[in-house]
Amino acid sequence: MAYWIKVSYERNEYVVDLDRISAFACTQNGKVTFWLPDSAIPIIINRQSNADGYQQVMDYVQQVSFHSIAASWIKVIYERNEYVVDLNRISSFSYSQSGRITFWLPNCAIPIIINKQSDPDSYEKILDYIKRKTGHAFL
Repeated sequence: MAYWIKVSYERNEYVVDLDRISAFACTQNGKVTFWLPDSAIPIIINRQSNADGYQQVMDYVQQVSFHSIAASWIKVIYERNEYVVDLNRISSFSYSQSGRITFWLPNCAIPIIINKQSDPDSYEKILDYIKRKTGHAFL
C-alpha cells in the first residue's frame, strides 16, 4: 500500500511515496534526509521549514522501524546520525578482516560502515539478516 506525502524542498513541491524510500537519515539537530527513488536527489526537511512534512516522515519512520513485519528495517548509528534502513533494498554487503560491515544506501551510494564495538545490536542484526536472506555468513 502506498504512503504518499507532499513536501516542500528548495522551492519545489514533491509528492513522494514513502513506501519506495529505502533509507532515512536523522540528525541530532532535527533534520531528516531521504533520497528520491531512482534519482539520488536528497530531500532534507526539518520542523522549522516544513513542519507538516517533517511530522509525516517521522511518523512513517517510527511506524516502519517499530512495526516492520519482515524485521528488515533497522536503526544504525553512523557518523553521529541515525539511519533507518530497509535491509531488503540493500544489494551488497562487505565484511573486512577487521570485522567491519559496509553496505551502500540505494539511490545515494552513501556507505554505511559499522563494527561490533560501535553498534553491537545493529551489527548482530545485520549479520543475522545476511545469513537468513542470503544463506551466506561472514564469520
